[in-house]
Amino acid sequence: MNLLSAQLSQLQSATLRFRDLLKACIGRRDLTAGRALHALFLKSFVPPSTYLANHFVLLYSSCGQLALAHQSFDEISQPNVFSHNALLAAYARLSHPDAAHRLFLRIPFPDLVSYNTLLSAFAAADGACSLDSVRLFSHMRRLGSDADGFTLSSVISSVVDDVEQLHSLAIASGLDSYVSVNNALISSYSKGGLLNEAERVFGGMVTSRDAVSWNCMIVAYGQHRRGPKALNLFQEMMRREFEVDMYTLASLLTAFTSVKDLDGGAQFHAQLIKTGFERNSHVGSGLIDLYSKVGQIRDARKVFEEVDDPDLVVWNTMISGYSVNDEFSEEGIQCFREMQRAGFRPDDCSFVCAISACSNLSSPSQGKQMHGLTIKTEFPSNQISVDNALISMYSKCGNLRDAHMLFKRMPKQNVVSFNTMIGAYAQHGLGLEALVLFKEMLNLDHVPTSITFISVLSACAHTGRVDEGWKYFNSMKQKYDIQPGEEHYSCMLDLLARAGKFDEAEGLVKRMPFDPGLIGWSTLLSACRTHGNLELGAMAAEKLLQLEPANAAAYVMLSNMYASTGRWDEFATVRKLMKDRGVRKKPGCSWIELEKKIHVFVADDVTHPRIKDICQFLEEMSKKMKLAGYVPDVRWAPIRDNITGETRAGYHSEKLAVAFGLISTAEGVPILVVKNLRICGDCHSSIKFISAITGREITVRDAHRFHCFSDGTCSCGDFW
Repeated sequence: MNLLSAQLSQLQSATLRFRDLLKACIGRRDLTAGRALHALFLKSFVPPSTYLANHFVLLYSSCGQLALAHQSFDEISQPNVFSHNALLAAYARLSHPDAAHRLFLRIPFPDLVSYNTLLSAFAAADGACSLDSVRLFSHMRRLGSDADGFTLSSVISSVVDDVEQLHSLAIASGLDSYVSVNNALISSYSKGGLLNEAERVFGGMVTSRDAVSWNCMIVAYGQHRRGPKALNLFQEMMRREFEVDMYTLASLLTAFTSVKDLDGGAQFHAQLIKTGFERNSHVGSGLIDLYSKVGQIRDARKVFEEVDDPDLVVWNTMISGYSVNDEFSEEGIQCFREMQRAGFRPDDCSFVCAISACSNLSSPSQGKQMHGLTIKTEFPSNQISVDNALISMYSKCGNLRDAHMLFKRMPKQNVVSFNTMIGAYAQHGLGLEALVLFKEMLNLDHVPTSITFISVLSACAHTGRVDEGWKYFNSMKQKYDIQPGEEHYSCMLDLLARAGKFDEAEGLVKRMPFDPGLIGWSTLLSACRTHGNLELGAMAAEKLLQLEPANAAAYVMLSNMYASTGRWDEFATVRKLMKDRGVRKKPGCSWIELEKKIHVFVADDVTHPRIKDICQFLEEMSKKMKLAGYVPDVRWAPIRDNITGETRAGYHSEKLAVAFGLISTAEGVPILVVKNLRICGDCHSSIKFISAITGREITVRDAHRFHCFSDGTCSCGDFW
């Protein structure tokens, strides 16, 4: 009997030692020591223990090792609610809300921890599981389960539309005393555009604010472009001696980024260097985002290279920085591959940024490679965002057929999916298809957003649907409570001016609640250039140059308008003013991708290896075009330096790229050319003739839209 007691005592002692060691591994998130302990446990004489097995699930969950957590869970013969909750925490921590929900449904008697863990998984999905969160919370209340502050804060973090009701519930149930609940209210009110309510909640927390509260309010000010308020709040936080951590600093950087305050951000960066925080990955990510969004991509890269042990978020931010600066899109794709070589597994955000870079380049080959990689990678919760990026990519590469096919094959579409596809149709000149899809979107009970109406109004503008445009514009406020912004008014100006309704356009300018701004005046000037409305065009150019004196496009368009009407003195005056102010015209260039190689052309290019063949092709084509009725439009290339406008326009970059594409590909093969500026009128007319003579489909993507030429017509219907 004494021997048996001694053996039992040894077993109990060994079990306790394993427990203590395991808890230490969990506390330190020491995966290496934890796995060694697990191997020893499986080989030892310690009897199977659900308690210990549960903690191995918890260990792997805390270390982000979902597969190992799941394997340990499967080894438990009779998993209890703790076992389920441990694995549930792994799904929540690694952003797998759907898998977490399925596991939750298998729990015989879920407890409060089960509900809270699943709600936290829904909250982490950033609004994608808002309805699921509300339903689960309602189900929990119907069953009579008690909710705590963590429960309510998770639900509030998941929603935007029902925040006021949840706030009332928090007050009625006494849960508004929880700091976490109030912090969640600040964030959700801010995301819903209710900054005043967020300020009221923060103001009522005078004696209970923690560092998270300050961070939430700083981020809220950043989201609403209140940079000075964010900075003042940060300074007050410092005076009150709250501990400043990387999250506080990153929140303030968000505020500088939202208002694109480079000076303030750079000064703050200098302070960060003194504290050493700039090498922190979280803060470094904020700095990279700031510099990228103000166009200082080289500074962003310098910050990236100085970060200690950059994590996946830092890599993604750097790739995103390249992709939002179009001219650095190639570097963005290189950065994505560099990240893979460093051993990081791309997530949905990585792919969205890299796919965006492919879109900017209009590189079908690289876009398809990226699509192939996404197929091999699983995105349990955010596949929809990757699909949306792919739809945009195929559209911007001129492949509307594959964009539409991918859209139709999506198992689930959201508002962004519809916005992307509607925008694709609008850019390709398929206004009717865009409006039909918009109506389908409404029939499926998707609520249109401000972005939706930009695409819808653009579709009307590109197809001359003036009455429909007014109908949709007026419905924004009346039916959907969306206040039209600068871009919506610009779309209406574009619509009216393209249709030649300049009196209505001037009337709209006078009724606008704000100045048309850069976009509005640029839109109006461009339309006046097309229709030859010199008086209104001159006014638009003057307004544009007041706002942006270094805008070369305004000088060029205005001077060319004067040249087209023979007003050479005014032409010379504008060009001299441009020269005196040191304004340089952005050089026009066009490029085409053939066999995974990009060929770039500029006007009058003589550097391409096949330039003689290209010029010969254009000379032969010019003869055939004139026989078919083509008349050069020299307004787009005024006479200069004894070179006729016809000669100069004949060798514009888009014509050179089209010619190269035609002589380098087999008959019947469609070609795609991309131009960094707006296509000129003479090139537009020429390519229509070329498409008819060669029987080829030629797509030109310029800085504004797509022109799909086929059989002598363009998809824009000459509304461009």
